[in-house]
Amino acid sequence: MEWLNSLFSDESIAHVILLYSLAISTGVLLGKVKFRGISLGPTFVLFTGLLIGHLGFTVNREVADFIREFGLILFIYSIGLQVGPGFFSSFKKGGVQMNLMAAGIVLLGAGLTIAFYYILGGRVSMPMLVGVMSGAVTNTPGLGAAQEALRQAYEAGQIAEVPQIALGYAAAYPLAVVGIILSIVLIRVLFRINLENEEKKLETEKLSAYEKLEIFTLRLTNKAVGGRQLHDIKKLIGRTFVVSRLMRNNEFSVPNKNTVLLEGDLLLVVAGMADVEPITAFIGEAAETDWKVSEPALESRRIVLTRSEINGKTLGSLRLRTLYGVNVTRVNRSGVDLLGTANLVLRVGDTVTVVGEVASIEKVEQFLGNTLKRLNEPHIFTIFIGIFFGIIFGSIPFVIPGMPMPIKLGLAGGPLIVSIIIGRFGYKFRLVTYTTQSANLMLREIGITLFLASVGISSGGQFAESVFSIDGLIWVAAGFLITTIPLIVMGLINGKFIKLNYFSLAGLLAGSTTDPPALAYAGSVANNDEPAVSYSTVYPLTMFLRVFLAQILILAFL
Repeated sequence: MEWLNSLFSDESIAHVILLYSLAISTGVLLGKVKFRGISLGPTFVLFTGLLIGHLGFTVNREVADFIREFGLILFIYSIGLQVGPGFFSSFKKGGVQMNLMAAGIVLLGAGLTIAFYYILGGRVSMPMLVGVMSGAVTNTPGLGAAQEALRQAYEAGQIAEVPQIALGYAAAYPLAVVGIILSIVLIRVLFRINLENEEKKLETEKLSAYEKLEIFTLRLTNKAVGGRQLHDIKKLIGRTFVVSRLMRNNEFSVPNKNTVLLEGDLLLVVAGMADVEPITAFIGEAAETDWKVSEPALESRRIVLTRSEINGKTLGSLRLRTLYGVNVTRVNRSGVDLLGTANLVLRVGDTVTVVGEVASIEKVEQFLGNTLKRLNEPHIFTIFIGIFFGIIFGSIPFVIPGMPMPIKLGLAGGPLIVSIIIGRFGYKFRLVTYTTQSANLMLREIGITLFLASVGISSGGQFAESVFSIDGLIWVAAGFLITTIPLIVMGLINGKFIKLNYFSLAGLLAGSTTDPPALAYAGSVANNDEPAVSYSTVYPLTMFLRVFLAQILILAFL
């Protein structure tokens, strides 16, 4: 059995892979265990790594550092690609208010961290408090950014050694998961919120109706409209809509912009719900007909856009109506229906609804791709060219007055910003940023588990001694307060002044702490997707602020 002993003790490639595989597989398995519906998920890998390190198993420091940083880059870059398309749009409409509330929670947490530093008289260093803060808001990228800032300071000679701030993160994390959910529950109790009443209010207050598409039938009865071309009628109404099909004298056709509409025509119209009433009033009256009768002549088919050559082009530039005689009524992107207007920019992965003759649709199908196999193919170029520029951008020094050294976004912030930009604007450079949800999640999980295993194994030797001490208890207490106070304060402000719906607030609180277990809890008490919507609305800005502030606090208190 000497071979087995050497496998666990010798510093070899097999030894490193063995330890990481053990830490990750065991951590993922234990992370699925739920207590009262709550689980730690892949974060449990940190604790299995700490146990392995505590038992005396080690990994070469340079190897561990490489795996840790590369895992962090994969994780944070995947997040950026996912949230990039909605990052800037999240500041529109009600998103501004939500993002301001989330930013307030982040800043309150940072303020408490600074307050604890002075209250404790410097007994706990600021780097360790930043580790505690990152654990208190379950934000692993913030921990990675702080470690990156400490590494830069060490290389610049500003500090003699890099402190093991992952110990503070690990001490604060478990109670943070519970504290976030407790805060959501406490707000509900304080304001005596009735979930059924909140759901009714949500239905009446929803603004999403203005974005939802409606398909309806109209009969043209307005004599002022009859005899005009379709594009002229659209200009007169001043509303955006698409006429999918036309029935005249029991014959069906697909109209184009030059089609002359006559009194008595039946039109199948697609428009936003807010535009239904004015369009109906202008054209004529609502009508009913069975459009399935038109299927022998016309067909409606959903086609998945998979050709990378079309990525980033506008719908109008494809000239589908002119070349193939079909109409594109709507485009589904990430579960949201968008009206098929000429200036709509298409992206790989979009599902396009096309109406026309069967032969013509088959030609459009070939033109757009509709090959699901292509969507399953990984676009490695986009990932690694983004990481390349992200590392370069993260290495640029920014001089901030009062800082002892220039700040760099580092291996966490640089790839995050570049991935958000590529996720939003990559199509303009013909970069295919689409990945299936499972592929993105796989890349994220691999990255975060490699990072957490590296942190755990490297810090495990000091964990028990540090955490089970007076200082360790201080970390746990400070972390719990950093978790709960900002959430409760913002909940009170919302209850007194803002009056955001409870389901939206619950998702916002979960998103401001980037905590999936809290989102799962919020979703379990709501019979709607509002928590997930508000979570995704504030998540991008919150992630950016967490990463940025972690570095600022480290460098400001060197």
